[in-house]
Amino acid sequence: MSSQSIDYQQYSRRPSRRLTHIPGDSGLPVFGQTFSFLRNYKALTERRYRRYGQISRGNTLFQHSLTLLGPEANEIVLKNSEGQFSSMLAWNPLLDRLFPNGLMLKDAEAHRYDRKILQGAFKKAAIEGYLDSMNPHTERGLENWPVGEEFPFQHAVKQLLLEVAAEVFLGVEMGEEASGVNNAFVDTMLASMAVVKLPIPGTLWQRGLAGRKHLEDFVMTHIAAKRREQGQDIFSQICHATDEDGNYFSDEAVRDHIIFLLFAAHDTTTSTLCSIVYALAKNPEWQQKLRDEYQALGKDKLDYDDLGQLENSKLVFKEALRMYPPVPAIPRRTLKDMELFGYHIPKNTAVAISPLFTHYMEEYWSEPTRFDPARFSKERAEDKKHFFQWVPFGGGAHKCLGLNFAEIQTKLFLFHLLRRYDIKVKDGYEMPRSWVPLIFPADGLPVRFEAI
Repeated sequence: MSSQSIDYQQYSRRPSRRLTHIPGDSGLPVFGQTFSFLRNYKALTERRYRRYGQISRGNTLFQHSLTLLGPEANEIVLKNSEGQFSSMLAWNPLLDRLFPNGLMLKDAEAHRYDRKILQGAFKKAAIEGYLDSMNPHTERGLENWPVGEEFPFQHAVKQLLLEVAAEVFLGVEMGEEASGVNNAFVDTMLASMAVVKLPIPGTLWQRGLAGRKHLEDFVMTHIAAKRREQGQDIFSQICHATDEDGNYFSDEAVRDHIIFLLFAAHDTTTSTLCSIVYALAKNPEWQQKLRDEYQALGKDKLDYDDLGQLENSKLVFKEALRMYPPVPAIPRRTLKDMELFGYHIPKNTAVAISPLFTHYMEEYWSEPTRFDPARFSKERAEDKKHFFQWVPFGGGAHKCLGLNFAEIQTKLFLFHLLRRYDIKVKDGYEMPRSWVPLIFPADGLPVRFEAI
């Protein structure tokens, strides 16, 4: 396997603190803006932009860093045309113990090498095969959901997506293991935002490390069987994938990649569907538009060729991701000294861009706080003013590998849901949100389904 081509030994875990020449402030002693960041990242970013503009310094999670805002900043950081930004150095302090060796935690040649092998699992032929299991699993799962009574949508859809992912990604029936694996994912994800990273019993960090161990044990027990027989699931494909020289991933690499892909697909899609279902409940006219679109197909299940015809579904998907991108901030570290927006940026500086902030900039979006899927239509094309103004999947070499899969899974879910149910929330309900590390309903999103 290829190694990283950059000498990372020269970079300490602590980024540069020589940033006082840049507008901003360090917040509270020691903690900086950490509490504001965890409580309401969106509000914190908006305040910084109003006060300091598109570049500002701050201190969150015990790290002095720069926030870079707007499409121009997104383009510079995500395109990374001169190789001046590192994804690995940015994510490692947060994820290296929880999701080690995930694709997002790699740079340069090591990233290109692994991505090239993994992308075969997300090509058209592979996705067509996944639909054969996703259709019946999704339909059966929805049949068991309560009707006519309020229930927490987030919990229900997370469980359903885990069951579908077990079939599509792992090719195994979860059975009684499902609850343990689901809890392990939740604990591992939440631990990425732990302020104190000491394995003290009962702490967020300790639960995250225990969750990671649970996931490792679960995946490792299945690798030998996957090696013996080629299946259609993503797990099997990764076990059998080779580079140009016929080299396979090691068992440990397979384990790390499948855990990271499961995390990336499972939690981000849960976030997306919560945002969509909430938006549809508040805008029932769009429920009917989608329902009409599905009825026009005259089918009980979706084939791959049907997906491209679901134009309104695509508009809803894109608008929900505009308003609530699952990953609201994308961090990087600088690998060299550079000039940016008129300021000198030292090597080894932590920087972050904000898809969430960009998606609400009035310079690019009309009435950005309003749910308006038609803004993405060919006639209006509000997203075409700048190539990097809509970036829920990132961009450049690290653009999300499973973006097409995410859209397909969302369309499939909505197809089976809206042909069966009408989505309701209580009058006047406004969904509270947890903004980091991923955007989720803070109350589980209580909804009611009515049969149609």
